[in-house]
Amino acid sequence: MTSKTDDKTVEQLAADTKAAFDKSLNEVKAIAEDALGKAKASEALTAGQKQAADEALTKLNELSAQVKEHSQRMARKGSDDEDAALSPGEQFVKSDAFKSAFGGNVQQGRNASFGLKAITSLTTDEDGSAGDLIRTQRVQSRMPTLPDRRMTIRDLLAPGQTNSNGIEYVQETGFTNNAGMVAEGTLKPESSIKFDLKTAPVRKIAHWMLASSEVLADAAGLRSMIDYRLRYGLEYVEEAQLLNGDGTGQNLLGLIPQATAFAPEFAPAAKTQIDDVRLAMLQAALAEYPASGTVMNPIDWARIETTKDTDGRYIIGNPQGTATPTLWSLPVVATQAISVDKFLVGAFAQGAQVFDRMDATIMVSTEDGDNFRKNMVTILAEERLAMTVYRPEAFVYGDFGNVA
Repeated sequence: MTSKTDDKTVEQLAADTKAAFDKSLNEVKAIAEDALGKAKASEALTAGQKQAADEALTKLNELSAQVKEHSQRMARKGSDDEDAALSPGEQFVKSDAFKSAFGGNVQQGRNASFGLKAITSLTTDEDGSAGDLIRTQRVQSRMPTLPDRRMTIRDLLAPGQTNSNGIEYVQETGFTNNAGMVAEGTLKPESSIKFDLKTAPVRKIAHWMLASSEVLADAAGLRSMIDYRLRYGLEYVEEAQLLNGDGTGQNLLGLIPQATAFAPEFAPAAKTQIDDVRLAMLQAALAEYPASGTVMNPIDWARIETTKDTDGRYIIGNPQGTATPTLWSLPVVATQAISVDKFLVGAFAQGAQVFDRMDATIMVSTEDGDNFRKNMVTILAEERLAMTVYRPEAFVYGDFGNVA
């Protein structure tokens, strides 16, 4: 049979305990005042009075501890959620199911069930939610960046500087060589050479990003990462323009649109891609501009590198080697800036030149729109350049013929 105490709430138990504590405190005070009066009258306390005082103090201490316990329980969960402060075992023993089944006494052959809230990773206010205690692990490493393409075309060309908005240059567009043996007193043959005056306008490549000034100040390395990505963006577009720019609008006029079409002098037996490159080198040499390198897509270079002879041996180098990619003693530049199945052979440093009007520059400003009022910063990257091709015959552009 359950007691009345088991049916009381934490609030009721606390109130009862506080009343008992106050009563005990008054009893201790009365004993203390009586003892003080006897002491002033030089009267000794009897053994019974001492025992009563000891018992009163002990009871007062016990009640004080109970008052403290009830106060802590109410502070933890509030008066409307008493059971939440109890352990699962305590909640089970105090449940109606247990009391109904056993009446407070365990008996064989009888059972009771009681549901407890499962502890979950939810972040709501539901009972058993512990998600706020679990923190996602963040790996402390360098800021993630996108893959970078290695830029190579600019390094092949002759460098230059300019303070103008355009470059005028003379391009040799034709040469007729009639030099020959001449007998004394006879008319000497005439040769001719044709030049065209060309202009390469300076073009601008630019882009920008918007960032919060607070983020730039608080996130170490973010500004340098943005600067790097902006510079990389310029280089990426520059590489494509130097190779493929069509000269319309604000585009540069690139190497490929000005190159001479591949026209081999002869057709070797069982021709391969390696033969095509050699014949393109010959074509450039016959134009008096010996080639200095070859540009092709990485897929085509891989196709060449994996070419085998009839015995299954690799023709180009050793798969375990680390030699610089070369064909016919000239370097091979593999870049995705050129289309698959295409190649460009040329005398790059002799036949073309890139002029920088303004090197890649990063500028920061808060004066764009309402940036100042919003604590935003505009980060701008731009460069200005021009490119000249002095003789189109110095570059030979062809097709390997592997893609229909």
